[in-house]
Amino acid sequence: MSRLKLIVFGLLALVGAWYGWQLFDSRDAISKPIRYVKIEGAFQYTDKDKLKQVLTPEMKKGFYHADMENIHRLISGLPLVEKVDVKRVWPDAVHIKIVEQKPIVRWGTNALLNKQGDILIPDNIDAFKNLPLITGPEGQEKKLLEIMKGVYIVLRDKSMQLAEFHVNERRAWRIKLASGLEMHLGRKAPLENMQRFLQTMDLLGDEQIAMMASVDTRYPNGYAVTWKPEATAVDWKAIAQKNKT
Repeated sequence: MSRLKLIVFGLLALVGAWYGWQLFDSRDAISKPIRYVKIEGAFQYTDKDKLKQVLTPEMKKGFYHADMENIHRLISGLPLVEKVDVKRVWPDAVHIKIVEQKPIVRWGTNALLNKQGDILIPDNIDAFKNLPLITGPEGQEKKLLEIMKGVYIVLRDKSMQLAEFHVNERRAWRIKLASGLEMHLGRKAPLENMQRFLQTMDLLGDEQIAMMASVDTRYPNGYAVTWKPEATAVDWKAIAQKNKT
């Protein structure tokens, strides 16, 4: 009795491994059976059980009758697969190379964006909860991603990490930092509003900034602060006097 073995060579969470899968009894193959399927790729998101489910029907057709184009189409349809190369290898094998997409942010409630701003739909969005989040009007994915990249760099220069970037239907901006601080930037000159707040950080000091729950910069000459419940009263006169000296 012969057995078809599916061998996967790849990186799961950046760890190299070989996986041998016994898929089915190949005695029912119409012609010369396929005994080995080698799958190569740097895998983080492609599930081996899903691959097995997709490949098994075609592998049962045998070496000569398995449809390589259909295998290519089926694997290409899996979530987060970017490129696939499939070829028959004499005398009894099929070699498959898979290149995965590389999502960089979450988009809305159940999607992702790659670095080009293309929408990707994973099986489980929870696996990507550590990626920054963007929400905004449909069709604005690429534009908002580019804006977010700029905001991310500006904040990073201030040792702040961007966690969320939201743009509503009125084009008003709101961002959230990894620290939990929210900034309401509005829709009129939001970047300038953010910069105005960031320029005061050295005056306020790390302790005061850590006690801020949110900042509303939608004022022409300043901003409003909502403090965390545990925050103590701020002695603004002492801060002003300190900066004069």
